[in-house]
Amino acid sequence: MKRADDLDVAGRVVLLRADLNVPRDGEVITDDRRIRASLPTLTALTGRGARVVVCAHLGRPRGSEYAARAAGGPSLRPVAARLSELLGQPVPLAGDVAGSSAAATVAGLAGGGVAMLENVRFELGETSKEDAEREVLAGRLAELADAYVGDGFGAMHRKHASVYDLPRLLPHAAGQLVLAELSVLRQLTTDPPRPYVVVLGGAKASDKLPVIGSLARIADRLLIGGGMAYTFLKAQGHEIGKSLLEADKVDLASQILSDAKAHNIKLLLPVDHVVADKASHDARIQQVGEGRPIPHDMMALDIGPKSVELFSDEIGDARTIVWNGPMGVFEIEAFAKGTKKIARAVADNGAAISIVGGGDSVAAVKAAGVADKITHISTGGGASLEFLEGKKLPGVEALTNK
Repeated sequence: MKRADDLDVAGRVVLLRADLNVPRDGEVITDDRRIRASLPTLTALTGRGARVVVCAHLGRPRGSEYAARAAGGPSLRPVAARLSELLGQPVPLAGDVAGSSAAATVAGLAGGGVAMLENVRFELGETSKEDAEREVLAGRLAELADAYVGDGFGAMHRKHASVYDLPRLLPHAAGQLVLAELSVLRQLTTDPPRPYVVVLGGAKASDKLPVIGSLARIADRLLIGGGMAYTFLKAQGHEIGKSLLEADKVDLASQILSDAKAHNIKLLLPVDHVVADKASHDARIQQVGEGRPIPHDMMALDIGPKSVELFSDEIGDARTIVWNGPMGVFEIEAFAKGTKKIARAVADNGAAISIVGGGDSVAAVKAAGVADKITHISTGGGASLEFLEGKKLPGVEALTNK
């Protein structure tokens, strides 16, 4: 895989595919971590005289072409403004993705200048399952640039026009962020220091069941919390009340439990729970102790203190830790304690390799003030999990091919 440093970029237009899909409250960016993560590659390119055009997505707009924007879809306007602040130079935002405004914006760039295209997902061709539709958009984007640098690791698992099809039309290379992510993750697929502990959480089991099945043959211990745990608990015959359940995944969860046992992998689920009548700040909250059923009118929204203790003990002597997904409804303070305590357990371990990915998990280590104790904070939760699952990432394959 060619590195961005290997490209001849002086005076040339480089299209930089970044992952700037940041959380927002209206027009206010609440966490600019992904924007900051794009800076090393971006500034290295401008420092060598490149004219950089940033291509990125924000959210999942719906509708025909720019109709999503007209209806209030997520414009990259606040992202361009924040990038301008961080760079200390103007970053003009084109009024479209690959149309006349984009062409004019690129034409106005001087060496070392930076501009941004509007949200690439405003174009239906970006996410189309039809090769021909993606290729048309890729061709339009290719006309704007002389070279391509892929640095949006969080989108590398998507077979999208700007991630998969576009690199094949231009001289291409990987940015620093992608190279760093792959370097760390490859350690986990070869010979990771052991014990190797994986902590998984989040809402839906279906999002992570494939990687759990793979890790049940690789890791030494799997600790499963969050809403996804209750499909597994249901598979074990526990009463879970109104807790999140994917009924069509119960059999698969049962199979994973059997596989883990057959491979001598320790798989732990919550043994006690913080439950409530609703996921709300004004909910009626109680704790359900170890071995007790969750009441039929209540739902589990965080792991309980005994579960925190058990999980922390398993994390304590780990040499490799991968954590993706919160232990509860982290957005509500009453249900965030389990996640924050697991964050401290991971940080206090001092493992040879500790990787945290997924927005809420990253937010937890930051909220706990322990982010500096984590070996690697990944920008690509889904991409990281698919890589560990053994899948080929379309964006990585596109950058690898000549």
